[in-house]
Amino acid sequence: MASPVEETPTTAHDEQTDSLASQKREARLRKFRELHFKRNEARKLNHQEVVEEDKRLKLPSNWEAKKARLEWELSEDEKKKECAARGEDYNRVKLLEITADDAERWERKKKKKNPDTGFAGYAEAQFRQYQRLTKQIRPNLESYEKLREESGEDFYPTSNSLIHGTHVPTKDGIDRMVEDVEKQIEKRAKYSRRRAYNDDADIDYINERNAKFNKKAERFYGKYTAEIKQNLERGTAV
Repeated sequence: MASPVEETPTTAHDEQTDSLASQKREARLRKFRELHFKRNEARKLNHQEVVEEDKRLKLPSNWEAKKARLEWELSEDEKKKECAARGEDYNRVKLLEITADDAERWERKKKKKNPDTGFAGYAEAQFRQYQRLTKQIRPNLESYEKLREESGEDFYPTSNSLIHGTHVPTKDGIDRMVEDVEKQIEKRAKYSRRRAYNDDADIDYINERNAKFNKKAERFYGKYTAEIKQNLERGTAV
């Protein structure tokens, strides 16, 4: 029969072995949990990249150029506000930063782009007006980003999207549209058009050139010669 003194080293050795095995098992489990967490994180990042890439593919081909253009226009507006706050002329400040070569190159480019060749037809005139109006648009990128976050996947509609009639324009947007329409109406009212002849008007000319001359004379001297003209018509002129 073995004594208790002889069994003690064996028991201590077994406990130490079990403790080391338990520590190794816990280390492996901890490593496994870390790998599992990293795999889930990589899966989420990969999904986000796929979604962003899909959004980029759905955007127009020249979206980056348009975005850069809009950001440049916003920076120009900020510079204009700063110059106005300092009481400086923005155009003069901007010209100080432009070299002579750049100014000459931009002037040549401006002449080549959308040249005014005069009236050629109503379709061409309407297209030129459309280009002029679209260049005046100043979009609000903050509202754009906010709307994109609120809309989510519906911001890039597909054939299965049901978003018709859900957009409600803001009051500021409606006010800008009304102001723009009023400006167009005011500008259109100033156009000079050929007027039709009035059959009831007195004929005091012998040809079209003489009619234009009489209208100019009436416009400048009509109020001074009104009484003389009335006396001649009544036959009471002295």
